[in-house]
Parts: sequence; structure tokens; C-alpha cells
Amino acid sequence: MTPQAQARARTQAHAEAEAHPQAKPQETQVRERTRSKARVLLEALPFIEEHAGSVVVVKVGGAAMEQRPLAETFAQDISLLRHVGVRPVVVHGGGPQVTAMSERLGIETSFVGGHRVTDAATLEVARMVLVGLVNQDLASLLTRHGTRAIGLSGMDGGLLRVRPREGDLGFVGEVERVDVALLDHLMEAAVPVVASVGVDEDGQAYNVNADLVAGAIAGATGASKLVYLSDVTGLFGPDGGLVAEATVTECRSLIETGVADGGMIPKLESAVAALLHGVRRAHLIDGRIEHSLILELFTPEGIGTMLVPDPDPTATGEPAL
Repeated sequence: MTPQAQARARTQAHAEAEAHPQAKPQETQVRERTRSKARVLLEALPFIEEHAGSVVVVKVGGAAMEQRPLAETFAQDISLLRHVGVRPVVVHGGGPQVTAMSERLGIETSFVGGHRVTDAATLEVARMVLVGLVNQDLASLLTRHGTRAIGLSGMDGGLLRVRPREGDLGFVGEVERVDVALLDHLMEAAVPVVASVGVDEDGQAYNVNADLVAGAIAGATGASKLVYLSDVTGLFGPDGGLVAEATVTECRSLIETGVADGGMIPKLESAVAALLHGVRRAHLIDGRIEHSLILELFTPEGIGTMLVPDPDPTATGEPAL
């Protein structure tokens, strides 16, 4: 380049700098945004390390999945968990979808203690909707977001052996046994997506509350976390305020006193059973919040309600996390 061309280039560069006096501050802002992203990743690192290699059972309710944008972000969250070494198992309900289909077919819907009363016709609808529609849609959604997923129900391979639940509920079961070996095999290759239908020893199918299925799977697999995503903020106490943390004893008390009712009863029952079987923490969070699963697992603040075992009266010092 000739001296004249160099001079013209310098003059042009000077003119451009004068025309854009905010270039340097803007560059500083970009660097600050980059540093902020780095800080977020570094803050998440201890939580990622804590959960790497462990099983996390996530129960997602049908109501929380009805809004497509939130379903998409849920799939992104599961993909992230899988890619950082967590072994997620997804258990889904589909109550709103089963109710809607029942109404279309003229089948009456009723609930007792948070459980759907299930006669033969309702059982047929539940199997059709949960296994044939919701399960396959959810597995396909996860796969589209970069996570290989396998959709199945508790009937497949005898994954969930159940018995009839007490009370006049019809074909409603409760889990007796989880085939952990089958789940372990599936988790090696993909994310199991489990529809909450099981079978008894005679091969009879039963509708099972998805919260109870999630709790049984979490306890059987030794999961580190059990997370319930629904369309409620969390657990509310006697004063109507959101409970940030509750122990097993406190959960039982909320059920016995009637403070917890409806669909919250099976959530607390299954969480208590899981905590008593060694699950370290259970979380009730609002699935209507974008990336609520990541916020709960990978940030220090978390959201919703955390359920924990009762303190060990023989322990000294702070309990281990």
C-alpha cells in the first residue's frame, strides 16, 4: 500500500471513529454480557457436578404440558440434563387429556382423594390417551430437541407391577415393584418416558396416579432428586402462604389436617415414600415457568417447595446436602 493509500485509510478510520463514538463503550458492554454468561455457568458448575451420574426422576403433569412453548423449554431442560451427565427418567400424567376425551365419549369423570375413579370404560380411555397419545408425543418432542427418548408404559416388559388400590376406585392400582434392571438398561441409551399404567400378576392393566409412579421409580432407582412439575406454584401451608421447605413429618401433618387436599395428596404421599427410601430431595415446582427444571436444579435459589427427610436426632452439626 502506498503512503497516500495508508494516509487515506487512516483518515477514513478516524472519520468512522468520530461517527461512532459509542464503539468502545459498546464493546465494553458486549464483554460484560459475555462475563455474565460465564459467571452463570460457573455458578451452575457445583450443582452440575453434584448431579452428574445420578438419576433424577421428573414427573410432568398433563396440565403443565398443554402450553406448547413450555413443553418445548421442558424438552430443552431434559436435553441439558442428559448432556451434562444426569440420568433423567420422565414420568407423565395426562389428566386433562383423559378428562377431555372422556367427556367427548360421554363418560363421567370423578375423583376420590386425588385419584381418578376408573371403571372399564375409563381404563380404556386412559390407556388410549396416556400410552397412545401423550407418551408418544412427549418422547417425540424430547427426541426433536436432541435427546434420544424411549416411550413406554408400566405394562411394557412388566416395568410396573401393581396391585389394586384400596377404596372404591375401580381399576386404580398402586405400585408394588419397579423393574430397575430394565430402567437401568434403557437409561444407558436414552431417556425413558413412562406412562402411568401398570399390570398386576395376572396381566390386568390398572390406571396408576403418575405422582405415585414417579415416587416409586425414584425410590427404587435410588434417585438423588424427585421433581414434580405441575400447574401450581408449590405447597401452601395453613396460613395460605407458600412453604419453601417441609419435612416428612410436616407433609404428613398437612395431609392429616386437610390443609393438603385434592391432587396435592398423592404428590405428598409419593414424595414421603421416596424420601423414606433414600431419595435426598423432592421438589414441587411450577411447570408454567420457563426452564423451571433448570432453575430448581442448577441455581442456589431454586423455586417452589423443597421436601426433605426428617432431621436425624442422633446427628450432630449440619446435615449433609
